[in-house]
Amino acid sequence: MKNVVVVGAQWGDEGKGKVVDIYTEFADDVVRYQGGNNAGHTLVVGDEKLILHLIPSGILHAGKRCIIGNGVVLDPEVFIKEVNNLKSNGHLQDDGCLLLSESLHVIMPYHKRIDIAREAKSGAKKIGTTGRGIGPAYEDKAGRRGIRLMDLIDRELFARKLTEFLEEKNFLLEKMLGDKPFTFEEIFEQYCAYAEILRKYVADTSLLLYRDIREGKNILFEGAQGTLLDVDHGTYPYVTSSSTCVGGACTGAGVSPRDIHEVIGISKAYVTRVGSGPFPTELEEADGEKLRQVGREFGSTTGRPRRCGWFDAIVGKYAVRINGLTGVALTKLDVLDGFDTIRICTGYAYDGKILDELPANLEIFDRCRPLYEEMPGWKADISNARSFADLPENAQNYVRRLEELIGCPIVLVSVGARRDQSIMLKNPFA
Repeated sequence: MKNVVVVGAQWGDEGKGKVVDIYTEFADDVVRYQGGNNAGHTLVVGDEKLILHLIPSGILHAGKRCIIGNGVVLDPEVFIKEVNNLKSNGHLQDDGCLLLSESLHVIMPYHKRIDIAREAKSGAKKIGTTGRGIGPAYEDKAGRRGIRLMDLIDRELFARKLTEFLEEKNFLLEKMLGDKPFTFEEIFEQYCAYAEILRKYVADTSLLLYRDIREGKNILFEGAQGTLLDVDHGTYPYVTSSSTCVGGACTGAGVSPRDIHEVIGISKAYVTRVGSGPFPTELEEADGEKLRQVGREFGSTTGRPRRCGWFDAIVGKYAVRINGLTGVALTKLDVLDGFDTIRICTGYAYDGKILDELPANLEIFDRCRPLYEEMPGWKADISNARSFADLPENAQNYVRRLEELIGCPIVLVSVGARRDQSIMLKNPFA
């Protein structure tokens, strides 16, 4: 029995969906433990391309049980659309394979309106949220005024809570954000209709996972976003609103830390980030645009172009430390095929000093300048490589150098978008 957590090791968008899809073959349960529909996983299986925002990537494997844990904030409309899209494409034929934690919090229409209005009001200081209501939903969760799924499916309880909370939300929208309020009626019946659809998926998922773990089943936990977007350990305040690191798997799924055996960090062979905030290795000219176009670096949720830069080994080393990574899955190595020279950031220059660790102070981090090590490119198409030996020598050297710099073994190398374009060096479930 092995339980494996997959986390993003950069600023999100590292290709976790593909890696989870690969590892699902060896798992019995796949659990999404945090975030909301502000994240997206793009999966390419054969000629089929699917984008998932809430449902775990493992849903494409028949007979696997997929769970959305209590640490997720759920937009019912998005979830239902995603279910219908999967069914129309021949997936999710058994509804018993998909479960929702009764304790997860629900994104309400006022959360989305508050999110958008706040960003508009912030001007140049905006965080760069997706406007999906994720942050305001987590705020209500922490403030003990959230609506959980178990509340939503109880019509009388939902009515009482909505009446109570709507008074405060309308005050905030009208008086502080200059936006229009909601009426009780325009939310209540719509969300009651959602509740009737969701009801069949609701379960005490923490208890089910406890029993499965005791029975020796393999569990795969998948997070959204990445380490540098963690609300506690990321580049605050340019972060998401949940715990994206490995600790979030325990709190967001309701399992013991003693039941986690392997932690795999997903990292691109370069770095991207979406939204505002410091990004030392960002390339704003030709090389950055080349990475963006070749790597198709546009958000699967928003379509926004991603900021692109060379691999940052300081970020990688930080992710290894914070998450206790036992392995790294390196994605999009093929995007570097056309470069004559490839750079790796091995340190930062700041105020006449050299830093070899990630500074916690955002003002310092924003003023850090990358120190680069250069390696020769391989100038060859590696998309058909199926073993490490198939890679050109320079590509092998690049992978091994990254291992040395971050202090963690690379256990999987992705050389293309499809499931089969992968080189597994070590199976974490073995």
